[in-house]
Amino acid sequence: MGEEVESQEITGADRTLHREKIRRNLDVFERMLREARFDTDDPMTGLELELNLVDAVGDPAMRNEQVLRAIADPAFVSELGRFNVEINVPPAKLREGGLTTFEEGMRQKLNEAEARSEDLGAHLVMIGILPTLAERHLSRSTLSADSRYDLLNEQVLDARGEDLAISIAGPERLETTADSIVPEAACTSTQFHVQTSPAQFAAYWNASQAIAGAQLAVAANSPYLLGRELWRESRIPLFEQATDTRSEELKAQGVRPRVWFGERWITSVFDLFEENVRYFPALLPIVDDEDPLEVLEAGGVPSLAELKLHNGTVYRWNRPVYDVADGMPHLRVENRILAAGPTVVDTVANAAFYFGLVRSLAEDERPVWSRMPFATARESFLSAARDGIDARLSWPGAGQVPATELILDTLLPLAAEGLDAWGVSSAERDRYLGIIEGRCVTKTNGAEWFAKRMRARSGMERADALRATLLEYREAMHTNEPVHTWT
Repeated sequence: MGEEVESQEITGADRTLHREKIRRNLDVFERMLREARFDTDDPMTGLELELNLVDAVGDPAMRNEQVLRAIADPAFVSELGRFNVEINVPPAKLREGGLTTFEEGMRQKLNEAEARSEDLGAHLVMIGILPTLAERHLSRSTLSADSRYDLLNEQVLDARGEDLAISIAGPERLETTADSIVPEAACTSTQFHVQTSPAQFAAYWNASQAIAGAQLAVAANSPYLLGRELWRESRIPLFEQATDTRSEELKAQGVRPRVWFGERWITSVFDLFEENVRYFPALLPIVDDEDPLEVLEAGGVPSLAELKLHNGTVYRWNRPVYDVADGMPHLRVENRILAAGPTVVDTVANAAFYFGLVRSLAEDERPVWSRMPFATARESFLSAARDGIDARLSWPGAGQVPATELILDTLLPLAAEGLDAWGVSSAERDRYLGIIEGRCVTKTNGAEWFAKRMRARSGMERADALRATLLEYREAMHTNEPVHTWT
């Protein structure tokens, strides 16, 4: 959804033409996979981070246009809500100190951005859901001033035919409705990208699905929404419901949701793109002038614009990415599981855990997905979203065990092996994985820290307690000390 999309009226003829064109894209993509026209020699990794803007007292600051102008850095772009921005971190090679490069580069960019935005009365906060958001902040006027967001909002609501319903039950319960997709803007995430060959893609995607529960459990950071304590990673149900194009009747018929964990292990990246076309009507049926077959047969690299844009509106938690860089096509797994924050070093620790673990599992001679039902992976994902660090997860050979036990005994050693295979130095490996270990030993991640601090303020008015805790969180965030060491 980072593509530029002009405001326009979409007709039935547009949809018919788009359906024909995207199927041509899919045929060309299948041929490209057969003919191995992909950059696979020296895989890169990447990272994106979505951020919230708050004012001096911790309330949302609806100023992303002004902030982006002040930052004046192309690495920062708008996001769905006026209280959101995103930073795109340059890709890096892990064997060349990529993890440290990520940390140092993000800290420098974010510190510079904070210095410029604070002159506008806005401050950057890395957290999965801004806990000081209130119903009044989630009106349609909160949408960023970008035509693609207006068009997407219109198409989601037209497809659904009624207001969005948000229902989440945790320690407390939230029931509300929305007449726009603005609640999606409450979900700020970290996205990890790992480049892979067509032959290895299925293994990397399957591995990413298998570890989704462990990732969430150790890094949950979204315990509050609209003043209520809900799931430890409330982003998961909120995002699923805030972009749901299905009426209750379509849900009953088994129509797939656009925010989707999936329903099976795959054998090829083609499986995912083909599912996108088969199951999901286009939200943005915009047709490019390119003839992909003509470009391919002339020795060029087609952009597959329709396939890419459509893929950007199917919100898989692990999403396939086709892109072209320096005239060469490549494939990536985009891991979209985790919330933003709490600190830059926590974010890079999460990256190290993901990159190491996914490589180790993808290259295992006896893959974990051959021993784990897909439904088990999804159940662990939901359990971790609900319970965070206290979740119980299922794993082959271990049964159902506490998430911290599974990570300490089984997954951290695998992640270390994977980072060694990437060529990561032992100092980097031990520093970042040590943070994951520390969270497990102390049973503290961002969500637990925030919930405990809120309990300490139980005598205050809820809104005041949320503001005070968020300001305390922001102060600790700037120390770049891992969240499990915060007092």
